[in-house]
Amino acid sequence: MDWQKDSGQLKADFDRDGFVVIPGFYTPQETEALNAHIDRFIAETLPGLPSNAAFYEAKGQTESIMRLQGMASYDDHFKELTESDRFAKLAELLLDDGVISKNMEWFTKPARSDAETPPHQDGFYFMLEPNEALTLWLALDTVNDENGCIHYVRGSHRRGMRPHGQTAVFGFSLGVTDYGEADYQEEAAIHAAPGDMIVHHCMTIHRAGSNPTPNPRRALGLVYYAQRAKADAARQEAYKKELMKRWKEEEKI
Repeated sequence: MDWQKDSGQLKADFDRDGFVVIPGFYTPQETEALNAHIDRFIAETLPGLPSNAAFYEAKGQTESIMRLQGMASYDDHFKELTESDRFAKLAELLLDDGVISKNMEWFTKPARSDAETPPHQDGFYFMLEPNEALTLWLALDTVNDENGCIHYVRGSHRRGMRPHGQTAVFGFSLGVTDYGEADYQEEAAIHAAPGDMIVHHCMTIHRAGSNPTPNPRRALGLVYYAQRAKADAARQEAYKKELMKRWKEEEKI
């Protein structure tokens, strides 16, 4: 899809469903080069970063990394990507506003991982008013039912915030507590090829399964806030401190 050519339809689909898929956003060559740069970042840069730059299933084992976060703060190439029109203009179209780049994350379902991502709304973590933000999720591997694809609840971004409570899943401390059969019935399981872009609104409920396959399922996530969205900075900082304290006590980071 040429998203700029089809921008009107893309925006309408996003407003209706709370997510869209753009096939072939990155070419195979670009995806391969990005994976190589991430591999170098893990090998050469990550060892010198703060402990909370990476979340592991098994602390210190790079093959068990679940997430890298704040990547643009540590690497000029990643910083340039977050600020590039290629990503920011797409976010501006879908949010109908100027945007502020907030985070770049590398999400992985490690090989043979039984960890599932609980249903949640990113906006519960973001603490914005209004809750207007999105995540651009660039698939770096084939994503399917077998290795933990994302399931979205269509239209859930238009129904307000659902109650969230603490979960036992590291990296996703809070999840929707009343997720039920009606939600499962409205789910869309999204498959993707390397280089496909998936975009979801921060109020769209989503979850992902485990990855029992012998290969990791990797993706790059870029978070953008709408300029009209204002963060509760004090509340965000208090939540972050409490979370880091708990994870350090549990030796997760």
